[in-house]
Amino acid sequence: MTQRGVILYGPPAAGKDSTDRALRERSADYVHFARIKVGSGNEDAYRMVTRGVLNELRLQRDVIWENRRYGAIFAVDRPGLAEALDNGIPVIHLGQPEAVDAVVTAFPEVRWTVVELWCPVDVAELRLKEGGDSDLVQHMRMEAWHETPKLDLADVRVDTSLVFPEFVASMIDTKIRG
Repeated sequence: MTQRGVILYGPPAAGKDSTDRALRERSADYVHFARIKVGSGNEDAYRMVTRGVLNELRLQRDVIWENRRYGAIFAVDRPGLAEALDNGIPVIHLGQPEAVDAVVTAFPEVRWTVVELWCPVDVAELRLKEGGDSDLVQHMRMEAWHETPKLDLADVRVDTSLVFPEFVASMIDTKIRG
């Protein structure tokens, strides 16, 4: 059976967390892929590791993608993603086109569904304010929102200001199983 995975791409506050949750509520087949994080701040939905652990993964050439943002390092690791693929349909959150390319290239045998999520800037600002982050964190996330380019290619594109996460999850699930 062909392994499958979902890449949720988009800027902060575009709906990656809500869509991920809706997918997992829709079917136990979907599993959140917790990226590696080194640094402080939000620890939810990440696998927190030390710089030493990340350096060891780098030495083993097991880091598929890494980026720095918000004073932290985030990474997608080969062993973690391979395990997630063995346990279901991983849902990965990414915000750089190069990260999407790196993941797809690292696992070319996987049937990836790339979903570009987006919302207007005023909606993103409102969502961030409602999320309770500090003004500084909101500012940094809005900077990231403005720095996130559109993808050249995506299997599904959604303006999340127009639809509920459950509808987006339904679209993705139909694409995955179709």
